[in-house]
Amino acid sequence: MLRAREAIRALPSYHPPLAGRAGLRLDFNESTVGCSPRVLERLRHLSTEDLARYPERHDVEEKLAEFLGVGADELLLTNGVDEAIHLLCQTFLGADDEALIVAPTYSMYRIYMMAAGAQVREIPSRPHFRFPINELCNSITDRTKLIAIANPNNPTGTLATPEQLLRLASSACSAAVLVDEAYFEFCGQTALSLRKECPNLFVTRTFSKAYGLAGLRAGVLIGARDEMVSVRLACSPYNVNAVALACLPMAIEDREYIERYVGEVLQSRDRLEVFLREQGIQFWPSQANFVLFRAGATKADAAAFTECMRKRGILVRDRSSDSGCEGCVRITLGTSEQTDRLLDGLQQTLPVVSAEQGAARR
Repeated sequence: MLRAREAIRALPSYHPPLAGRAGLRLDFNESTVGCSPRVLERLRHLSTEDLARYPERHDVEEKLAEFLGVGADELLLTNGVDEAIHLLCQTFLGADDEALIVAPTYSMYRIYMMAAGAQVREIPSRPHFRFPINELCNSITDRTKLIAIANPNNPTGTLATPEQLLRLASSACSAAVLVDEAYFEFCGQTALSLRKECPNLFVTRTFSKAYGLAGLRAGVLIGARDEMVSVRLACSPYNVNAVALACLPMAIEDREYIERYVGEVLQSRDRLEVFLREQGIQFWPSQANFVLFRAGATKADAAAFTECMRKRGILVRDRSSDSGCEGCVRITLGTSEQTDRLLDGLQQTLPVVSAEQGAARR
């Protein structure tokens, strides 16, 4: 009888609640305004020939390399950051190897690591979701072959310092260290310069967040030249579709559009954090385009809050299932106008949910 590998059968399922997302979508950290008008204009001029040919990524990789200040042979375009993670797992992990992640963090790290047959060890965050640098370094063994760090972290929005990342990569010389910078535009800190000191360090970026191209699935993996040779061997030659390749140059050229949107998001993030502080609600200061806060003490409290906001036409994300996040909700930030609507919805929802929680506990 045909059977999938044991490593695959043991995988946890990941089913993001994408269906029926009607309303103000503040639940998946996507751009709330969409892509640059230049991207839309490029889409309108795609030809039948553009779609009939196999995609060629070399020219776009050269433009991205120049944009990021790295060599073209240090960079690989990927089908979203998810493919970059998957490629690193396929390249560096095997059965009986070990991989490290920080809890809580992005769910797909664990899934791709387990799919490669590796044993995954979760290192809990320190109090207030601080980066557990000592605990991570002390957990490295000869079996450790991959460490994945989201920076800023999702769902907490917290940030590891360059010094901490340098120490981690230096302590794990026989392991690939991934620094996933999906939310780079909202914090401005990058580990790219650390690659010269640590050839085992890899950095990913995405065009799904600030650039508003989540639907095109475009990401980029950057690493030392010699290591990227091995990663490219595991990659399909046609992994990024022709539409994404046509649009990416337009997206990175319109810096004014991105800077304007990011600036508005940062102002909205400040407004939400001020509101939560004034309401006496626990939250964790964020370096990303979202804020995690405690909507109640239990999973039921977070679920009730999320549903109440949904009925008001505002989608937020219940993160109670993440380690250390029981009762927590994550909210994506957008424009000033969208934040006006968000804060109005919170002012209406919080008293209702608070009253329901009190009644349930009496």
